[in-house]
Amino acid sequence: MGLRRVLEPAGVLPQAAWRLDASPEIAADEVRIAVQRLNLDAASFRQLAEKHGGDGAKVRAEVAEIIETRGKMHNPVTGSGGMLIGVVEAVGSESPLGLKSGDRVATLVSLTLTPLKITDGLAKWDGRSEQIPTEGTAILFGRSVVGVLPDDLEPELALAVYDVCGAPALTDRVVREYDGSVTVAVLGGAGKSGSLSLAAARLAGARTVAVVRDENEAATVRGLADAIAIADARDPVAVAEAVGTPVTITVVCVDVPGCEHGAILATEAGGTVIFFSMATSFPAAALGAEGLAADVTMIIGNGYLPGHAEFAVDLVRRVPAVRQLFESRVAGH
Repeated sequence: MGLRRVLEPAGVLPQAAWRLDASPEIAADEVRIAVQRLNLDAASFRQLAEKHGGDGAKVRAEVAEIIETRGKMHNPVTGSGGMLIGVVEAVGSESPLGLKSGDRVATLVSLTLTPLKITDGLAKWDGRSEQIPTEGTAILFGRSVVGVLPDDLEPELALAVYDVCGAPALTDRVVREYDGSVTVAVLGGAGKSGSLSLAAARLAGARTVAVVRDENEAATVRGLADAIAIADARDPVAVAEAVGTPVTITVVCVDVPGCEHGAILATEAGGTVIFFSMATSFPAAALGAEGLAADVTMIIGNGYLPGHAEFAVDLVRRVPAVRQLFESRVAGH
């Protein structure tokens, strides 16, 4: 679990720690990765970009400072991190991960719990995109989750898919738990996790509604969703009106705060809301549902499900509209 890496405070797991030991020397159950690229999660990157008014140099400086100070990429404002790709450099004699030196991999656990040491000062990054080309080392523990990069996807594309692979897998599971007709609304349907969730819901037999913020985003999801609703996800009444008849399941993939109440209003009694945004507020969701007398089950999206990475990659292979959306996002970076 990486307890030996926790420097402060004592007695917590690495994700909850303020600071980790990111030294490259590994224990018997650890693996060292030569880092090639980081992928900041959307909520973290948005917060940093807005804080610095889009000034890439300042964003880069703050990310470098966070990593240096904390021994991991753990945004203290959003509480989120991201993931990385790299090449296996050393494998401890007791590691259960099944890796060997030279494997090109993506970490499927958050950067908020991954010991990380950067050696190039993020000099290759302009601070204006979620993906960060860089050099350094990262450490995986015995209970870490990792995937070997597929041969048929560009590494940058695979990284973008792996970063959000928990969302479609959980959406698929929840849809299949319902009997009868199911409608799924995805707030942030034009994003990475949102587009994958739409594809997963449709392939599981659900009717899908993509909730997007404007006509430009609507154009990217045509053919991917059965219906499109345009609304500001932070405006609860606007979301409910745009969706129309309340849906069975609402998936929140928007990377800004304040989307809890719209999701609740858009969901029918007895339905389910899946919060997959790192900007979600538990008090806002719980107290908002109570105040609206909303009988809905609310799930905090877990970034891990067995087989989630393979499931997401398969969606990209099977659904051309999803692959096109991802390739456009990666090219934009």
